[in-house]
Amino acid sequence: MTISGAAEAAAAPLSGQPYVRLATPADDAFVEDLQAIAFGPGRFARTAFRVRERFPIDPSLSLISEVDGTPSGSVWMTPISVGGIKGYMLGPLATHPNFRKRGAGKLLAREVSKRALARGEGKFVLLVGDQDYYCPLGWEITTPGNIQFPGPVDTSRVLLLSDDKDLAKTLKGPIAAFEAGA
Repeated sequence: MTISGAAEAAAAPLSGQPYVRLATPADDAFVEDLQAIAFGPGRFARTAFRVRERFPIDPSLSLISEVDGTPSGSVWMTPISVGGIKGYMLGPLATHPNFRKRGAGKLLAREVSKRALARGEGKFVLLVGDQDYYCPLGWEITTPGNIQFPGPVDTSRVLLLSDDKDLAKTLKGPIAAFEAGA
C-alpha cells in the first residue's frame, strides 16, 4: 500500500459505522422528514422550537451522520446567550429509526459540541434532553429555574456542557441573542 493509499484508508469510515459531515442544502428534505418522524407535528409547539424561531441556527454547526453513504441522523446548533454569557443550544438531534442504537446520535452530540466550543466564542452547550442519555457524555443538570425559556420546559431536563464545571449551577437568566452575550 502506498502512503497516499494508507492515508485514504485511515480517513475512510468503517463499513456499517456512523460518521459525521457538514449538512448541505441538499440535506434539507432529509432533515425535515427526519424531524417529522422523530418529533411529529407537535415539534412546532415545543419551547426549544420557539428558541430556534427567535434565533437562527448556525449552518456551519449543522451536521449529518451517515452510515455507508446513507444519511442516518442530524443535529443543529443555535447560538444564544444566557445571563450575558454566550453559548449554544443543541437540537434538534434525531436519528432515523433504521439507524438507532449504532451511536450516531451520541457521535453527533459530541462532534457538534466539540466544534462549537473549539471556536472559543461560546462557553457552553445547552439542551433540553434525557439525563440518562446526555449526562454520561459530560452534560450536567442545571439549577432548576435559573434559565428562562420562551415557554414551558421541564427544568429537570435542562442540561449544560462546559469546560467551566461551575457554570451548570450558576448560569442564570433568559435565553437571548448570541450578540447580547460577552
